[in-house]
Amino acid sequence: MLKTKLLVAALGAAFAIPAMADTAPASGFTPSSNVSLVSDYLYRGISQSGTNPAIQGGFDLAHSSGFYIGMWGSSISWLGDAGMNTAGTTGVANAGLELDTYTGFKGSAGDVGYDVGYLRYNYPGTYSAGATKADTDEVYGAVSYSIVTAKVSYALGDLFGVAKAAGSTYLDLSASYAIADTGITLGAHYGAQTYTGSGADALKAANQDPTYTDYKVSATKDFSGYVVGLAYSGTSNASPFYTNLQSKKLGQGTVVVSLSRTF
Repeated sequence: MLKTKLLVAALGAAFAIPAMADTAPASGFTPSSNVSLVSDYLYRGISQSGTNPAIQGGFDLAHSSGFYIGMWGSSISWLGDAGMNTAGTTGVANAGLELDTYTGFKGSAGDVGYDVGYLRYNYPGTYSAGATKADTDEVYGAVSYSIVTAKVSYALGDLFGVAKAAGSTYLDLSASYAIADTGITLGAHYGAQTYTGSGADALKAANQDPTYTDYKVSATKDFSGYVVGLAYSGTSNASPFYTNLQSKKLGQGTVVVSLSRTF
């Protein structure tokens, strides 16, 4: 319940940001906020909400120089109902919130855009003794040209509950094409999550390899600021590592419906 209240408070702050935008100082800073409802919260192709709906929201502060900072939150259930940690045992309770903070810099060189930054994933909750916390630190870099973007994220330590995973990477290749005068945007994505380190080696030895690839195709339609989305996503991984205690396969092919609003 506390985690839900925290997320609601974050969403309330997100809705409050638009009022600030009209009075933003002439310092070059621009605030924005967003809120979403999704039928399933997928991250890198893996359900974070036990294949159930989730509520999400966040806010950002961007400077005209290219510097930005922000935070984003979502309801989750994967830690509490899956117990996914290095030992492969249940060791997490009351973990119903993901709260991310990030900062970075983006710009362009000719027709090529770039974005570099740092992202901290926070999963507040009660962890049993010996359980590896899911809190994760990554740095990332992306380049974009025309409708295509390539991004790599690099883990600095433990990665989503897998201990000693520094050097693990996620490669994200995506394309986004907006159809003129329709409000429709088409998207395609391919990702490759690679786990390295002693924690990943132990999981692989136990037939719970966390390394996988994922893909997604999507379409969104903007209705005067309200964006409705439809996507299909799937992964290559059949490892029991991504099957929760309710026998739900968190990386199975699935359709996701979303409704979002950015202010």
